[in-house]
Amino acid sequence: MDFTLPDELLSLREEALAVGRRAAAALDVREDNWIIGYDTAFALELGARGWLGMTWPVEHGGHGRSPLERFVVYEALLETGAPMAASWFADRQIGPTLLAFGTEEQRRRFLPDIARGSGSWCIGMSEPDAGSDVASLRTRAVRDGDSWVVEGRKIWTSAAAHADWCYLVCRTDPDAPPHQGLSELIVDMRSPGVTVTPIADLTGNRHFCEVTFDAVRVPGDHLVGVENGSFRQVMRQMEHERGGIDRLLSNYALYRDCLAAAGPLDPLLRQEAAALETGYRIGRMLVLREVLGQAPAHFSAATKTFCTEQEQRVAWFCARVIGTPATVWGRVARNACYAPGYTIMGGTTQILRNIMAERILGLPR
Repeated sequence: MDFTLPDELLSLREEALAVGRRAAAALDVREDNWIIGYDTAFALELGARGWLGMTWPVEHGGHGRSPLERFVVYEALLETGAPMAASWFADRQIGPTLLAFGTEEQRRRFLPDIARGSGSWCIGMSEPDAGSDVASLRTRAVRDGDSWVVEGRKIWTSAAAHADWCYLVCRTDPDAPPHQGLSELIVDMRSPGVTVTPIADLTGNRHFCEVTFDAVRVPGDHLVGVENGSFRQVMRQMEHERGGIDRLLSNYALYRDCLAAAGPLDPLLRQEAAALETGYRIGRMLVLREVLGQAPAHFSAATKTFCTEQEQRVAWFCARVIGTPATVWGRVARNACYAPGYTIMGGTTQILRNIMAERILGLPR
């Protein structure tokens, strides 16, 4: 098979690499910047370049470009460590979800802002006692006239401290079976009763947040899709979250820099570097299957599992290559501390292996 990109995509990649390098040049940390690199100016630049909503229909504020073009741009930006958190969640998940399940009015209202880079979103899914198990959510929304009233808590809500909107998954029918009775609402983060508490992680970063909803009123027309039918919609949304190139390249910039700084490697490290290079190529092929629509249903569980375990191997490799200096706080030490999160956020590897076993391979529970 020939994996060579055509000239026009190679030119697009070079352009994106130049943009990403410039944006990342002054950063102390270039790892995980799709989740921690919050830069509103860069989000607006991506919007001005037409690199947000790239594949969406033009009539909904998008640019009608191919999935492969979007892949080329974001692979290049992620490789450089460009700060994309201000636009990432909205572009990766919210836009496609509204296109699939939203009303025409919701698309007209929200998609153009996302495509411009001026609308920032967070995703209210996990809860203190319900991480990877969506069916265990307890945050409630009750109808009151033409509004919903929301009560509950969300946790590990990335970018909530900066977000304009929250895409909230909540329980609207407490008497329904666990996988039913869930709905999705668009919540204005400036609403009375919304409290955001940033959570400092082991690296000192505060992108994870706890969000409390205390009698928060949400307009009735902010319901997305089918009332009490969220579980199917969430599973579709998770395909976007789990199967992308971000799950492979979170710490690629560190890998590249450590490999260059190491000089001639000893035979064992050379073998490990070769294995990681192979892993990058395998992971890229898995992601491309998702991008090109060639992956079977639920395959993103396999993609995320392989790619995030690759990222963990990269973190440990970088620490070994650098050696003793890796014990002093810096990019290498930070990434070694952060790496366990790769196989937790977005669905734990244990949960994803169950999905692969039951829904892809058809094995018994």
